Amino acid sequence: MSSTNQDRTHFDVVVVGAGFAGCYMLHRLRSMGLAVRVFEIGAGVGGTWYWNRYPGARCDIESMEYSYQFSEDLQQEWDWSQRYASQPEILAYLNHVADRFDLRRDIQFETRVTRAYFDESTRRWNIGLHTESDGDKSISAQFYIMATGCLSSTNTPDFPGLDEYKGDWYHTGRWPHEGVDLSGKRVGVIGTGSSAIQSIPLIAVEAQHLTVFQRTPNYSIPAHNAPIDPDLKARVKADYRGFRARNSRMPFGAFADVEGREETALVASEAELEEHYDHWWKIGGLTFLASYGDLLFDENANATAVKYVRQKIMDAVDDPAVASILIPDQIFGCKRLCVDSGYFETFNRPNVDLVDIKKAPIQEITPKGLRTSDAEYPLDVIVFATGFDAMTGALLGVDIRGRNGQTLRDKWREGPRTYLGLGTAGFPNLFTITGPGSPSVLANMVPAIEQHVNWIADCIEYLRIAGLREIEATIDAEDAWVEHVNEIADMTLFPSCNSWYLGANIPGKPRVFMPYIGFPTYVDKCEEVVAKNYEGFSLR
Repeated sequence: MSSTNQDRTHFDVVVVGAGFAGCYMLHRLRSMGLAVRVFEIGAGVGGTWYWNRYPGARCDIESMEYSYQFSEDLQQEWDWSQRYASQPEILAYLNHVADRFDLRRDIQFETRVTRAYFDESTRRWNIGLHTESDGDKSISAQFYIMATGCLSSTNTPDFPGLDEYKGDWYHTGRWPHEGVDLSGKRVGVIGTGSSAIQSIPLIAVEAQHLTVFQRTPNYSIPAHNAPIDPDLKARVKADYRGFRARNSRMPFGAFADVEGREETALVASEAELEEHYDHWWKIGGLTFLASYGDLLFDENANATAVKYVRQKIMDAVDDPAVASILIPDQIFGCKRLCVDSGYFETFNRPNVDLVDIKKAPIQEITPKGLRTSDAEYPLDVIVFATGFDAMTGALLGVDIRGRNGQTLRDKWREGPRTYLGLGTAGFPNLFTITGPGSPSVLANMVPAIEQHVNWIADCIEYLRIAGLREIEATIDAEDAWVEHVNEIADMTLFPSCNSWYLGANIPGKPRVFMPYIGFPTYVDKCEEVVAKNYEGFSLR
């Protein structure tokens, strides 16, 4: 960080978070000549990929798509090694980006943003910081941008007795950077979501014994991860612009070049369904959800995928009783579909046990392990693979106050309310990158981030040129958008089960479907808003 910027207390823009969103936001704003500072609680760039270092952590979007597109030189020079990049490789990529574009000089690490209050007299944000070395400090900015990510606020259940536990415990989202030696240990993993499904096969190989405590089984599709085919890499790099453009018009913002999808599962015979699903199973990954166009819209179509995947689980697991516990009973894809490498087969190992805590709930953590309503389990290590307070947790982790001292937490007490997922009424010049009400987790995150960053940067430039100081979503536009987001969701099967899309994994959190479904439609709407002089926003 330059000495000039280090000494400043007044900025044009303050950005919170130095992951994919914060790094690109810094690059865009700095290229506009703005005084900008990024504050990051971690000791390095990476965001999600800085913290999530659990065994087997990797992306579930293919590497050639899960990457920046703002620089053609960057796209050409970086070579991904695997179809699905691992956490170390993604973190190396983000560090390369930070070095290549000299970002670190305007990022202050190991700094927590504690509060952000909008001062109506100065029309600026007063922002509180805390560092271990310097304590508390205040700065100000005209614009305040939360680039804190959708999956960054960890959810650790408040089990009785955890304070008295004599062993070691970890959360997958805050895994020690030096790693954990599990050899010879009796390990318990609580949770069977994405991080558990990725880590359990590797933990099982290392641990003396592994006990998996499952409340809700999840669907998972094999990743078939492998080194990237050199011919595929060459084809994409020869037409990266076209590759990105094709993906941008797909509902999920990805998978455009995967062939073989059909419109409906309802007209296919049993034999045709089997053949079609076999094709997509061999491709693997999240693309399976796109194998038929109506899987997330028609329950009868969805049932064909349910039948197929359930049989795959039965085929993979030797013990029918164990397999029956691992088979989900909800709509296929209403929860985030997981991608695995040998997850179900892990339960064939002699050192792995599965405990159904829906039937026998966890009662307490004991000094020596864990007790359910049925039995006690001695454990040397407990791993909480219990996910995140998704979409809103990091935003509400800062004391944000807008007009008349209204807190964001109070405003969102009944669920998040935004316009386009970018701003919220009553909080001028506050932007949220991939916030609730935008495609975010239901899109390829990096292009979704870039789209938001570009929109915000262009908006700030527009205000500067027009001599305006503030932009704020109107109540009417916000109300209409929240209604629209839920209308779109209700046309699908997504709200049919308790998922973190709805906040159902957090006790007491309001049940509101948070992401917007349909990336191209959303992008078109954002462009329409700009074309109509920022329709739905009040500019002053």
